[in-house]
Amino acid sequence: MPALTPPREAVARVEALLKKRRRVILGIAAGPGAGKSTLAQALQRHFHDRSQYLPMDGFHLANRELTRLGLRHCKGAPQTFDSAGYVDLLKRLRKQDPGETIYAPDFDRSLEESIAGCIALKSDKPLVITEGNYLLLEEGPWAEVRALLDEAWYLDLDPETRYQRLLARHMRFGRSEQAARDWIRDTDEPNAVRIARTRHRADWTIAGF
Repeated sequence: MPALTPPREAVARVEALLKKRRRVILGIAAGPGAGKSTLAQALQRHFHDRSQYLPMDGFHLANRELTRLGLRHCKGAPQTFDSAGYVDLLKRLRKQDPGETIYAPDFDRSLEESIAGCIALKSDKPLVITEGNYLLLEEGPWAEVRALLDEAWYLDLDPETRYQRLLARHMRFGRSEQAARDWIRDTDEPNAVRIARTRHRADWTIAGF
């Protein structure tokens, strides 16, 4: 499948952001399956010489910690992330020294675990594109994220397309069709409703990607 090209208006908005300051952080928020990572990666490829990609999913708590906390059944909900750690990383990126490399975790879907130190964020690329479900949430440490973003976008996709994407994703990574449907019903969709309530905090709403 060929790499997707970001929408022209999205490119124009990023170009405008890059004129503002040395370090720019763009946040893309949306519900599960809306295409956040696809859009973020398309933008990163387009601005490859000036940008780097930081997914929020790297801050998933480890499965054994979720088990200890009794949260394994709702992995992906706001309380199953190290939200304070994500906020601290954004603050570090705001003050990154010239020549400094800041390392961030990434999430491996094949393992269903986060891996520390996978992403090297360099000081010489001014744009950081970060994406995740809860960038616009107004509770706990998540509430600090919005102020750390130069611009926030909300990615909107019709519910049926989003559902089919999630179903295919869960089955691709090992769930049976029924288990995938149950997980969407009990975890993904309640989270999507919660995330949709935060869309008013975005600077721009873009059609699903």
